[in-house]
Amino acid sequence: MSVVTLSQIQFAVTTIYHFFFVPLTLGLAVLVAIMETMYVRTNNEMYKRMTQFWGKLFLINFAMGVVTGIVQEFQFGMNWSEYSRFVGDIFGAPLAIEALLAFFLESTFLGFWVFSWERVSRRLHLAAIWLVAIGSSLSALWILIANSFMQQPVGFAIENGRAVMTSFLALIQNANVWVQFPHVIFSGFTTAAFFVMGISAYHLLRGKPEVFKRSFQIAAVFGSFSILMVILIGHSQAQHMVQTQPMKMAAAEALWETSDPASLSIFTITDQKTGKNTIDIRIPKVLSLLSYNRLSGEVRGMTDLQAEFEQKYGAGNYIPSVFINYWSFRIMVGVGFLMAAIAAYALYNVLRNKPDGKFKFLNLFPFFIILPYLSNSTGWILTEMGRQPWVVYGLLKTEDAFSPNLTPGMVLTSLIGFTLVYGLLLVADVYLLARYAKAGVESAPQIAKRTTDEEAYWE
Repeated sequence: MSVVTLSQIQFAVTTIYHFFFVPLTLGLAVLVAIMETMYVRTNNEMYKRMTQFWGKLFLINFAMGVVTGIVQEFQFGMNWSEYSRFVGDIFGAPLAIEALLAFFLESTFLGFWVFSWERVSRRLHLAAIWLVAIGSSLSALWILIANSFMQQPVGFAIENGRAVMTSFLALIQNANVWVQFPHVIFSGFTTAAFFVMGISAYHLLRGKPEVFKRSFQIAAVFGSFSILMVILIGHSQAQHMVQTQPMKMAAAEALWETSDPASLSIFTITDQKTGKNTIDIRIPKVLSLLSYNRLSGEVRGMTDLQAEFEQKYGAGNYIPSVFINYWSFRIMVGVGFLMAAIAAYALYNVLRNKPDGKFKFLNLFPFFIILPYLSNSTGWILTEMGRQPWVVYGLLKTEDAFSPNLTPGMVLTSLIGFTLVYGLLLVADVYLLARYAKAGVESAPQIAKRTTDEEAYWE
């Protein structure tokens, strides 16, 4: 394989692996903050034990996210030096703010929160975890401001072959940020909700209803709202994509010819070499409805867009992998609506308020934990692969962004190394999460006995 292809695979492996941890961090920080808020308001020790249990799992996930995130920074300089040279003046600013402001806010107050139990007032301790949650969201915001420039470049000028920032305000106000950021945030909330529901269900089925019935209830309400927001904002994001990256939408729908009204694909098998669909089952007018909220409206096809891009940017292939984009889009959307149905079912049973918290199909909820990870990963694959062959849309192609001094052997060696190390880290993470998740929450008598035993030991 070429250096470009191997570097793309390596970046995909490290990015998707890192993104396993990011959504759970975003959502679990808020859920833990909500749980501690309930403890402070009610003075109920059950909420304190709940907060400490989920906070422990949050810490494990947060640590893994930090370790895997560091690699991302190095790859820009080592594998994609031409990209860094071209866009570093712009891309570096939000990344620096993320590290110096958001991440330090998040990590500093997380350390304070961990080590200040019973040492500061309850309200001050509560403020710390809310600052952690705010820091996590701010961290995501600055990362997505940087990514949105790759999707929709704004506030720049080309000088001496480099993109130079002309307006920091334009970078922040980029329209792509304000459909992408809330979509990612609520996806994180959904991930955390399904994580909490799955582990809570595991303990409910084993006769530990006190704390876990309540945590399941909180997660069901939180998750139902969050997945609804993901779907609504995702709809707006798709409409924005039709306007700013029409090729991505055309590939996601295997739409070769410009149509008005445009039909939505139900099942399509395409032959990208010939530019035709061999099997094509579609619903008339629905793609126009989704794109414009009306039954008419032009959606441009890949054939016309290819000709337009050749005229604008020069000869080349501007059509991304239809297979990857088509199925990534469908997996993301399909799993999203499945999660909406599951969350609604969970909320329905919570509202019925069964005494022991058990209901039909509860045993399936631990397996549902995987669903948001599947949707998150395919969503990012669509986001990044649908933009190809551009690394910065309309400005810099991926084939021009790699480090010229690399050889395929260098990249292959690092790719194998990262894959092996990340595989070991994944095993360690799953082991730790499973171990502490299965351990459950100590009951009030257990805590009292442990405290007495510790006091007796020190005496």
